[in-house]
Amino acid sequence: MTAVRFGKIRYGGDYNPEQFPREIWDEDMKLFGEAGIDIATVNVFSWALNQPDEDTYRFEWLDEVLDLLHASGVEACLGTGTAAHPAWMARKYPDILAVTYDGKKRKFGRRHNSCPHSPAFRRFGPEMARRLAERYRDHPAVSLWHVNNEIGIRCYCANCEAAFREWLKQRYGTLDALNSAWYTRFWGHTYYDWEDIVLPSGLSEGMQGGNSDQTAFQGMTLDYYRFNSDSWLECYLLEARAIKSIIPDAVVTTNFQGNGTYKPLDYFRWAPHLDVIALDMYPENSTPASVMALRYDLMRGLKGGEPFLLMESTPSVINWKTVNPAKPPGVMRLRSWQAVARGADSVMFFQLRRSLGAYEKFHGAVIDHCGHGNTRVFRECTQLGEELHRLGGRLPGARTENRVALIFDWDNWWAVEMGGGPSAYLKYVEVIQHYYDALFSSGIGVDLIPLDGNYERYDLVLAPLLYMVKPGIAEKLEAYVGNGGTLAVSFYSGIADEHDRVVPGGYPGKLRRLLGLWIEEIDALFPDQRNGLRLLQDIGGMPKGDEHACGLVCEVVHPEGAETVGVFTDRYYRDAPALTRHRFGRGEAWYTATRPDPAFMREWLRHLCEGKGIRPIYDGVTGVEVTRRERDGKAYTFLLNHSDEPREVHLGSAVQQDLLSGARISGTAVLTAQGVLILGAEEGGDGS
Repeated sequence: MTAVRFGKIRYGGDYNPEQFPREIWDEDMKLFGEAGIDIATVNVFSWALNQPDEDTYRFEWLDEVLDLLHASGVEACLGTGTAAHPAWMARKYPDILAVTYDGKKRKFGRRHNSCPHSPAFRRFGPEMARRLAERYRDHPAVSLWHVNNEIGIRCYCANCEAAFREWLKQRYGTLDALNSAWYTRFWGHTYYDWEDIVLPSGLSEGMQGGNSDQTAFQGMTLDYYRFNSDSWLECYLLEARAIKSIIPDAVVTTNFQGNGTYKPLDYFRWAPHLDVIALDMYPENSTPASVMALRYDLMRGLKGGEPFLLMESTPSVINWKTVNPAKPPGVMRLRSWQAVARGADSVMFFQLRRSLGAYEKFHGAVIDHCGHGNTRVFRECTQLGEELHRLGGRLPGARTENRVALIFDWDNWWAVEMGGGPSAYLKYVEVIQHYYDALFSSGIGVDLIPLDGNYERYDLVLAPLLYMVKPGIAEKLEAYVGNGGTLAVSFYSGIADEHDRVVPGGYPGKLRRLLGLWIEEIDALFPDQRNGLRLLQDIGGMPKGDEHACGLVCEVVHPEGAETVGVFTDRYYRDAPALTRHRFGRGEAWYTATRPDPAFMREWLRHLCEGKGIRPIYDGVTGVEVTRRERDGKAYTFLLNHSDEPREVHLGSAVQQDLLSGARISGTAVLTAQGVLILGAEEGGDGS
């Protein structure tokens, strides 16, 4: 399917009219119009309402909702409602209830409590999706289909165990191959029959209490994580295909959770099966702008740079933290524009009207409990709606082109944190963020790509914590560097194969030839410990002899052709290489044997970028996020001030137009606190 493009940036969110009396609905439509709401996600948690028993389906209420939305000029993102199964289904078909990591059978309650291999779930869920598609195939309000909601738990029931065995048969073919992959001669774990295999839960291979990541057999648990992600993808596809069997050109998606870095599901494996990526994003007030930016860039990277949808955010408070402060004035608007700046073609909230009871009654909403528009939050939402309307159709479909790539890989995330490594403080996403932050602070754009992505598009590829090197990846990296690319690899890389078996012959395994070194030891430091890194030559703005703190992990490195650029200053490996560069073909491969401090990372990665002619959109910018989207030969530059103080940005002499205010700007632009500018060429200009 070709990339989805909307006529304007869609604006709206989750709407649950079934929770309110009918007379409220008309008032909602009036307020939606005032706020500029043009899309509402409905029917997300209505399975029990739509199907009160096994044989009865009732959609009359939904007919009325969709008709009312259409009459009010609001599109519908129609949910399948399968995120919470009905109580009668749990009673009559208990196989639908998931089993927890510690072996407890769930009872009916909460949500996300369905088993992905329940015959009942796999029968009733797609049937509901099919019936909705049949009923609303021609309804003019429906523009988008929403399967389930925030999919993804891990189930350890007998049905999942049986399905896991079948999945393993397809993957390995024979028990000999499986025993080899899982290294089962350790602790006498040889499997003689497929029925011997049980799920790696707290009742079997789990270690350290309830932490499901800590496991005695990493290869087995890694395969279970892959299986579980695939299992939920199968459930998604059962519903999506049911919809498309009735409406072949339906635009179908589901909303990714965990602010995009949701560990249980490999979103790169999911991405080809969604017509458009959709994200739920719930940062706290203290969340750094770079943390949000990375997640948006990851969503944009899932489908090779295509725009995504911001499916859920909050206009004000979240409700599940110990303390839930309101977003200060201007922050909702700023963060909404940040999502658009980094590829979102929608700004949508949970929720449009605040619930009156149960768990999310104090979660933020466009329409508060007071029921009218005379609130700060509603006025801010109205302002954003007006601005999105003012931009019209300029931005939907616009892309971002970058020359730096950062590899993100769920398999490596899972494997790095399964225990038995140098440090429990070694966290995959934190290290990825450490690299990303260095470029974000310099204003340099980054694409997040999968391990098997297209490296050749980029001048610089970053591969932090490439612990597990899958088949063909070493050769792919060698070809990239040999053809002139620059590669930066971090500590704890090249250790294991795709089954999490250590590659014999010395670290970094299959990366040894490319990096020109071998690693004798891995030393782990406690969180309050530091080593030092001293440069042996100038690196960008850091002169020879400059020293920086480093920590977490320090490796004992022996060069085999690599040039030592920096050395450790402390411990028994003092003066041993901490930073190396290896000329390989027409390119070069860098290696950091530790985690340097942020100042070092910023200067080092900036140096690598400058060596490739990669520069920020505007030089010398401090405290302002600058990014760009392009479409049809026209560029739209976003300037976002995340600080509480005004900031200046020097734009050069060209006259540009702020698309939000219409003002003509050249020379120096002044952004107010939490200010936003969207710059394009002056009307009648060439868009450059």
